[in-house]
Amino acid sequence: MRDYLKFYIDGHWVDPVKAKSLDVVNPATEASAGRISMGTAADVDRAVKAARKAFASYSQTSVAERAALLERIIVEYKKRYADMAAAITEEMGAPVALSKDAQAAMGIAHLQIALDVLKNYKFQELRDTTLMVKEPIGVCGLITPWNWPVNQIACKVAPALAVGCTMVLKPSEIAPFSAYLWTEILHAAGVPAGVFNLVNGDGPTVGAALSSHPDVDMVSFTGSTRAGVEVARNAAPTVKRVHQELGGKSPNIILPDADFKHAITAGVQGVMLNSGQSCNAPTRMLVPNARLAEALAIAKEAAEATTVGDPASGAALGPVISATQWDKIQTLIHKGIEEGATVVAGGPGKPKGLETGYYVKPTVLGHVNNQMTVAREEIFGPVLTILGYDTVDQAVEIGNDTPYGLAAYVSGTDPEATRKVASRLRAGQVNINSVPLDFKAPFGGFKQSGNGREWGDHAFGEFLEVKAVLGYAPKAA
Repeated sequence: MRDYLKFYIDGHWVDPVKAKSLDVVNPATEASAGRISMGTAADVDRAVKAARKAFASYSQTSVAERAALLERIIVEYKKRYADMAAAITEEMGAPVALSKDAQAAMGIAHLQIALDVLKNYKFQELRDTTLMVKEPIGVCGLITPWNWPVNQIACKVAPALAVGCTMVLKPSEIAPFSAYLWTEILHAAGVPAGVFNLVNGDGPTVGAALSSHPDVDMVSFTGSTRAGVEVARNAAPTVKRVHQELGGKSPNIILPDADFKHAITAGVQGVMLNSGQSCNAPTRMLVPNARLAEALAIAKEAAEATTVGDPASGAALGPVISATQWDKIQTLIHKGIEEGATVVAGGPGKPKGLETGYYVKPTVLGHVNNQMTVAREEIFGPVLTILGYDTVDQAVEIGNDTPYGLAAYVSGTDPEATRKVASRLRAGQVNINSVPLDFKAPFGGFKQSGNGREWGDHAFGEFLEVKAVLGYAPKAA
């Protein structure tokens, strides 16, 4: 059992203003794995005041000082790497290999990228007689989700630290263990008091207090579109910057000339990864109607080859995060069947032999049209929908017919054709032929998938203001 009942404010572990605890449930066992304290607006206020005080000095540190700090954090992270992976498995059910090779690995990747970007980033530029200066925006409220917990913490904290901001983090109360380890790492690395602060709690209480606080200069939120709307509403009266990375319902267009076996198998695996709990998962696969039967057969084989089980068992899929999420996924699978989709693989209920734990069958729904609920709503589970198209133009039209625009995918053997389709897809990131992630590439969405970008050098801009100093270099008489 993990007892994490203190908050980290102004460089110290402190008791909450009002004692109230929450059990953190291990989704693989349905048993309590630990406790955290639930904060209030008073705790947020303490943390924001500490961050505001620290900003006066930290914002004036040099690039060399901040680079040295990031280097120390990387050293400390490596020391706690195994602990981080174990915590993520325990808090959100990621298989051991996924936690080690992807979940925990993304934390260190974002730190390293931020360090590399910082060393060459231009914070000043002289244009004629005017100096353009990029300065840290101030105190940042960071609100992160449970599905890739340390990834989302790192891709906000690392660039914020790099440019000279101070911050208050509210991690997900459902998966908070990794955030505590992250905080211990930063403390051991010598992050100055008040620069980084941690307050646990739920969205309606701590999240709302953070996003509405008048001394918070910007809020960066990752989560559902519904919650993102509330963050923006809370932030509006103080006209603070709002950065959002929200939901997705990403199309995956398999072109007629694609290697069907490879492309469809990769598409299924992309949905099943992390038990389908990824906002950029390729959940709407579009295939030519003339080859629909072939596509369904390949998808069925790939889904049924996906093993589900205890995260420590070597299975590819662990549980989904909670009973609430399990119920939502089951409701949407049933809704899909009611609206005419066919169950190609998986379906409702738990996998055989896995009655304890929030396990979902790797599911493929075929004969879906884009007006069905399962094609419109983000399921956030291991559920793939397959839709047919007659022409590539129709595929692009269907692909873009969504309120979301976080990611999109296209597979084919003709480079010119795949690039042309990619150029027409309305999404923040388009992946051609299932290539690996590029941590230097901007990540973020069009439409209701959010505002702004994370990852790489684009992340720095979210945490900077631009100042123009006129007459900085007067022309000679």
